[in-house]
Amino acid sequence: MAKCDVCGKDESMPYNCRHCGGTYCGEHRLPENHDCTGLQNWNDPDGVFDSGFDDSVNGGGSKSKASSLTDKLPINTGAGGPLAYFRGNMTYTLLALMWITFLAQLITQAVAGPRVAQDLFVLSSWNVEYVWTWVTSTFAHGGFMHIVFNSIVIFFFGPLVERYVGSLKLAILFVVSGALAGLGQIGISMAQGDPSSVLGASGAALAILGVITILNPNLRVYLFFMIPMPLWILTAGFAILSLGFIGGGAAGAFNIAHAAHLIGLVIGLAYGEYIKRTQNVRAPSQLQLGGGGPGGPGGPGGPGGRRRF
Repeated sequence: MAKCDVCGKDESMPYNCRHCGGTYCGEHRLPENHDCTGLQNWNDPDGVFDSGFDDSVNGGGSKSKASSLTDKLPINTGAGGPLAYFRGNMTYTLLALMWITFLAQLITQAVAGPRVAQDLFVLSSWNVEYVWTWVTSTFAHGGFMHIVFNSIVIFFFGPLVERYVGSLKLAILFVVSGALAGLGQIGISMAQGDPSSVLGASGAALAILGVITILNPNLRVYLFFMIPMPLWILTAGFAILSLGFIGGGAAGAFNIAHAAHLIGLVIGLAYGEYIKRTQNVRAPSQLQLGGGGPGGPGGPGGPGGRRRF
């Protein structure tokens, strides 16, 4: 449940304005109904980021420092520019960051070598103190199909979660669940005597899946665009598979991060239950999902003990 920035009305399915970033009810969702800053500066490439507020002590009508910085960017940062698409669309921003990180991995590996790439992008048992890898490993991936499968799940389910919890909370859920899933995988693997490394967004993707499963367990999805099933069956399948491997002492069997899958899913289920108890949400009755492959979202793992999740 979110409040309209204009009238304060509680709205279970709020509208996020892509021009000013505000949250509004159905009555105030149109830019002209909430005095949108992007509306009055529609043809001004600097207008959306320029509030027009004079932050100088003595006045004088000078622009804010933030606005001056955006003026120097070599791209259109206004309402009609390419960045406007990502404003209020955190799901697609996260997907873009995943692909940018994947490209950075390839470039780093080609220029500086695989050792440097691993130190920057892979969370492992032997570099767990590299705290930046707790986050970068969530956005990094082990191959093209690996990132494609994860992107499909996030693309379909991410906007639903974002609609219910908002862009900021989705971003926090993604980063926190991804980091905890990776750390949990490393910890369980070490406890089972199998030190390893891990990377991928499946922990975060399954957290998103878990949220939707709680909100609407009977949501009909189409696995591989062909096989219809209720969402809870798909989720239960991931949970049973992961529990089986972890219980058998093989949290990283077939180079798949089963522990990371389960941890991400549990985080999502718990957060979904919290949302269900505190917000009045309505979920769609049908969704088409195409993804999977060996090991589900994230695919099979790579060589050298590295788990993809």
